Amino acid sequence: MTALDATTREWWRGAVIYQIYPRSFADSNGDGIGDLPGITAHLDHVASLGVDGIWLSPFFTSPMLDFGYDVADYCDVDPIFGTLADFDALIARAHELGLKVLIDQVYSHSSDRHPWFLESRADRANPKADWYVWADAKPDGSPPNNWQSVFGGPAWTWDARRCQYYMHNFLPEQPQLHVHNPAVQDALLATAKFWFDRGVDGFRIDAINFAMHNPALTDNPPAPPGPRTRSFDFQLHVHNQSQPELPLFLERLRALADRYGATFTVAEVGGAHPEAEMHAFTEGNRRLNSAYGFNFLYADKLTPGLVRDALAQWPQTPGAGWPSWAFENHDAPRAISRWVAPEHRAAFARLKLLLLMCLRGNLFLYQGEELGLTQVDIPFDALQDPEAIANWPLTLSRDGARTPMPWQGNPNDHAGFSTATPWLPIGEDHLALAVDRQNGDPASLLNLTRRLIAFRHASEALMTGDVTILAATDSLLAFERTAGAERLLCVFNLAFEPADWAPAEPSQWRAVQTVGAVDGWRVGGYAGMIATRV
Repeated sequence: MTALDATTREWWRGAVIYQIYPRSFADSNGDGIGDLPGITAHLDHVASLGVDGIWLSPFFTSPMLDFGYDVADYCDVDPIFGTLADFDALIARAHELGLKVLIDQVYSHSSDRHPWFLESRADRANPKADWYVWADAKPDGSPPNNWQSVFGGPAWTWDARRCQYYMHNFLPEQPQLHVHNPAVQDALLATAKFWFDRGVDGFRIDAINFAMHNPALTDNPPAPPGPRTRSFDFQLHVHNQSQPELPLFLERLRALADRYGATFTVAEVGGAHPEAEMHAFTEGNRRLNSAYGFNFLYADKLTPGLVRDALAQWPQTPGAGWPSWAFENHDAPRAISRWVAPEHRAAFARLKLLLLMCLRGNLFLYQGEELGLTQVDIPFDALQDPEAIANWPLTLSRDGARTPMPWQGNPNDHAGFSTATPWLPIGEDHLALAVDRQNGDPASLLNLTRRLIAFRHASEALMTGDVTILAATDSLLAFERTAGAERLLCVFNLAFEPADWAPAEPSQWRAVQTVGAVDGWRVGGYAGMIATRV
């Protein structure tokens, strides 16, 4: 594929998006929970990174049993986070700073307190009776089939009002929307229009592969032997998700987005083998712009082979779709704690950032990743995450990656996050990594982040160019990024021991960005470089 000229490239293609988890970013009113005014007050920091936009995790009205992913009103702000006026102020300030704004959309399920569900469960004859997935019990009273919930146990809960079971892929308080129903699709698209009208620039669509089920309610087959921490892991999920009608709904969403101009839609697609779904959701020019995979988010080790195989899933041919990548987010343990021993974290954080900035696709940077934040060990009695509580101790808590952003290194003020005790504890080692500690240090990870994002934006090869893998050994990864006459060589040593590797015609390359110890073509442990053709 020929790279697009920078003057005609869509704003999102190759963009760096900064994910904000509102509960943990900044608290403006002293209740220990982050909020929208807190985000607005700190957007200067985000803009200083040079990113193209922000992605806000849910801030909608919710009972917060899954911290906003159980939506009770798709078109309002939960009072914990502020008001619609606060959101409008956030949008205005972000746009003033040149930042696009993406928000989450949750189309596979709602809260059981949503008015739609309250009406649907009332009886079998009301106007919204078919807006959720309902089914009769088997003759013995057991659930309609063997489907299991992600959070553990059957994906069905009995409801005495209708004398039926309702389906939920997650918590029982997150009933499954019947997205096969055109009326439900219309209602979801109306909520999308509501936010487009308020000025949002796009959506990250949560768990979209869960949005449609097999109406025949066929049992899922058993999964082959493998790691299992939840009842969900015992099945192949061929009937409770990922149905062939789903891309047609996504075409309706894309058509709506296109009416608003240069917007961006990216799907979150989880699962063991999501590539086929990701390609189906992004194929051609009528579906979503991109898909957000989990290739790196749950990997226990970063290897050259993992990167090579992930990039290979996205062929550089017209209409094949465009990937989005993240090493960290609110659902996965901090990568720096997963991928390297504590004594090597500082060096590895720099290498990891260099690698991320060289990948072909869109990049998501999770709040605090620019600081090198580590995973926080949350004791059981302080857990908030329902998945971790339900599957303790086999599922690593998501709370450890959701702890408050450290703005100040002063131990007496909750790291500048809040004047009150935060909803989750501050990481003990996070004060030393605080924004105010790193801002004035030219050698800090924070300032390296700024330099590398600026370098990426100045390179059409990195933003939209082709990628060619040159080497992927046990420890060393090398690939070229090319666009027109621009050629960049990207080399990374993902191990502690130094590595020697040189391309063909080594004298024709000159290093322009390095992290760690790089001496000619000897790349030190957890070191890397970008070289340009001379």
